[in-house]
Amino acid sequence: MPPRSEEPRRDAMGSRRGSSRGGRDADPRSGEPGVGGISDARAYTPRGRTIREGGGAARTGAGGGAEQRRTPRSNRSGDPFRPALQVLDGGRAGATRAGRRETAGGGRTGVVRTVARPVREPFDDDEVPPRRRPGPRRPERPAAARRPSRKPPRPPKLADPRRRLRLGTLLALALFATIGIRLVFLQTVNTPAYADGGLDNRLAVVELPAPRGTIYDRTGAPLAHSVEARYVFADPTRVKDRFATARLLSPLLGVSVSDLADRMKRRKLPTGVPSQFEYLARGVDIDKAKQIVALDLAGIGVHRDEKREVPGGDLAANLIGFVSQDMTGLEGLEAKYDDLLEGQPGKKTYEVGQGDLAAPIPGGYSLTTPAKPGGSMELTIDRDLQFMTQRILSTQMAQTRGSVGAAVILEPSTGEVLAQASYPGYNAADPEKVNSPSDREDAATSFIVDPGSIHKAITYGAALQEGVITPDTAFPVPNTIREGDTTFQDTHPANGRKMSIPGMLAFSSNVGTIEIADKLGRDRLIDYQKRFGLGQPTGEGMPGEASGRLLPADQWSGSSYGSVPIGHSVDATPLQMAAAYAAIANDGTYVQPHLIKSVIGSDGKKTPAAAPITRSVLSPQNAAALRTMLEAVTTVDGPDGRATGLAAAVPGYRVAGKTGTGLRYVDGKRQPGEVGSFIGMAPAEKPRYVVAVFVWSPGGEGGAVAAPAFREMMGFTLRHYRVPPSATNRSPKFEVFPR
Repeated sequence: MPPRSEEPRRDAMGSRRGSSRGGRDADPRSGEPGVGGISDARAYTPRGRTIREGGGAARTGAGGGAEQRRTPRSNRSGDPFRPALQVLDGGRAGATRAGRRETAGGGRTGVVRTVARPVREPFDDDEVPPRRRPGPRRPERPAAARRPSRKPPRPPKLADPRRRLRLGTLLALALFATIGIRLVFLQTVNTPAYADGGLDNRLAVVELPAPRGTIYDRTGAPLAHSVEARYVFADPTRVKDRFATARLLSPLLGVSVSDLADRMKRRKLPTGVPSQFEYLARGVDIDKAKQIVALDLAGIGVHRDEKREVPGGDLAANLIGFVSQDMTGLEGLEAKYDDLLEGQPGKKTYEVGQGDLAAPIPGGYSLTTPAKPGGSMELTIDRDLQFMTQRILSTQMAQTRGSVGAAVILEPSTGEVLAQASYPGYNAADPEKVNSPSDREDAATSFIVDPGSIHKAITYGAALQEGVITPDTAFPVPNTIREGDTTFQDTHPANGRKMSIPGMLAFSSNVGTIEIADKLGRDRLIDYQKRFGLGQPTGEGMPGEASGRLLPADQWSGSSYGSVPIGHSVDATPLQMAAAYAAIANDGTYVQPHLIKSVIGSDGKKTPAAAPITRSVLSPQNAAALRTMLEAVTTVDGPDGRATGLAAAVPGYRVAGKTGTGLRYVDGKRQPGEVGSFIGMAPAEKPRYVVAVFVWSPGGEGGAVAAPAFREMMGFTLRHYRVPPSATNRSPKFEVFPR
């Protein structure tokens, strides 16, 4: 008979029961046979172990014996709070029943009821019940007897953190946007104002000196040039003890302590910014500069500089002049051509740190304007000839006291000045060591005198050119002549005898010259004076050149007709008179004397000087005739007398020239003594050079000095330039008193 199945029953706890006979029911979820009479639910003991519920604590096994089984510990949940949660939920928290399983031998396996863990709210504040102590679990009360579970109160709802996050983000973005807009505004709109406001406090300016041009002689030898040196400067804002610093620097710089301390005193510039640069000395030797650097003084610096060096010392010093410490020309050619010689200084502006870090800031603001070197000049001066001219002049002048001398050597055909000496001279490298500032003047262009008898060559030249006289003219010459209220006489009386033109020049006849001038006339004489270059500066190139003065026709008095032809009432410089004689030597053509041969730019390009002014004064025939007549001055020596210029004769060469005795006026006042002079040319047949010597002496010794000085200067010049002697072409014989 097939076994009888029983309807499943529910106990008081609502558990489904199997058949009372111990048959097996299939678990509808697992699909496996169940164990009859055994509950498919399982409750946790405090220790986490399970017991079978079959209407009691025991159930009937397959053999009919009572048996209590435990599940292995390995089947326990890993959640320590799960048992407590299951107890609170009455063991019914939606647990999933485990399927019943049968073993192949009819044995039973435990049916495990899984209790789902209650879902907790995120902010559930319910306390977890304490874990119960292990022990036998009380039987589960029937469902009717259980109290309904109380739903725990919901926790208070807090503010949403996402809203706070959004608000904070918005505020941060607004802050950064405001800062960014402000930075852009400062960088674009107000940049110049803010940058310029503090830039002056961070900038240091250092001047870069420009090398000054060189002055060369005609051979390319330097007469004055700049050499490398150092300048010492102070930053007053960094000098710690200016008096102690000044005491250390004074012996090396040759500047007084008080002066140095005053320069290091803190002061403000016109802009209100403290000065950070003050010169302490310029042109310091490199060796001394190294000693200063070794002292390592706070606020004291050394930088590249230059100083002017004059190799010849006093050589052409009255021509060249000198410069100040800041390389500015003060006198002579250095002053006249300062704009040409001085360069354009450069400038370096850069940012520096503050305090002890007052050094250029790497990558900071820096602007450098390079210095532009100055131009140079090539003079017509011959260094060797200049040296000998100065030496001869000073030697001859040693015979006099308190005298002034000037010497000029010209090349007639070109107007070039080969030498121009003054006495007294000075050392251009140390211009302060002079007895008087006038000692630094160039006498050839500033020494104004009555030329005296050397002016007679102009009178005779005008008379020849105008046909008043000829080389063969002769007429009686009395001992005296009266013009206006003045009587003029000769130092070599002719006693009314007939005198030739060469004789009048040889004996320097005043009377004969005045008679010729009377025939020439006042106006024509003045005209020839101007043609020969008197009454106006020559434009040689020296600064402050005197123009001299010619007596205007409307100011002539009766005596002027006698004084002007013989060289009185005329103001002229030695250079003007030398240029007039150069016109006679140059076949009657006047060539403006000049010192500048060429100009050399900073790029080394040489530019010739402007062509000199030239004009015709005499015809070549009349100029040659006048030169021949002037030879009588250095050759006539016979029973009728000796010529005034025999001391100027140069052995081996024909010399044409004229002596003179004049007066010197200063501020309209006549000075004591006389001005002796001699101007001549050689070789007379074809002059190559003109030499003029002027000597003023309070004792009147000038006449005895000028002619011998001329002889030595002309002799050296002819030999220096290898001019052949005139041995085969001697001077003619002159008859002073023809019959």
